[in-house]
Amino acid sequence: MEKKLNEVIVLGTERLYLTELTTSDSDAAFMLELTNMAEWIQFIGDRNIRNLGDSKAYIKSRIQASYKEFGFGFYKVCLKTNGTPIGICGIVKRPTLQNVDIGYGFLTRYTGKGYAYEASKATLDYAMNDLKIKKIVAITSENNQKSQRLLEKLGLNQIDKIEEKEYGVSLLFSTQ
Repeated sequence: MEKKLNEVIVLGTERLYLTELTTSDSDAAFMLELTNMAEWIQFIGDRNIRNLGDSKAYIKSRIQASYKEFGFGFYKVCLKTNGTPIGICGIVKRPTLQNVDIGYGFLTRYTGKGYAYEASKATLDYAMNDLKIKKIVAITSENNQKSQRLLEKLGLNQIDKIEEKEYGVSLLFSTQ
């Protein structure tokens, strides 16, 4: 799979490029797989995406809505070598948090290869340097040790433990 001509590349790294998600069948199929992984459901939550229609609706109402309202959101992370989508990464403004939040999720078969760090580091740099966002936070499950280590590697520090209706008990990390 190669980069499609109509894809808008937002960021690039040595091995990856990040592009906006669309409601195409291929992006919907990718998000359907990603959001139904056991790890996603355990650590991020069940988004009730059960078919391509649900996936397209989720992309439109949650992800593309963020692009339109804030000018940023979650982006599809693809391998530069062949355009294969491997995860999502981006920044969002959640109504439950005062600050912009960085988040990510990767297909299990692509974890442990440094892709999450590479995409998250580029996203964090983009948010702080290009978008001039001074403080960025992140939330993660208190049971998600991998995510906590990644956030610390990115330079975020745990500042609080919070209870959120949608996510339950989470650890709050911050760049400041």
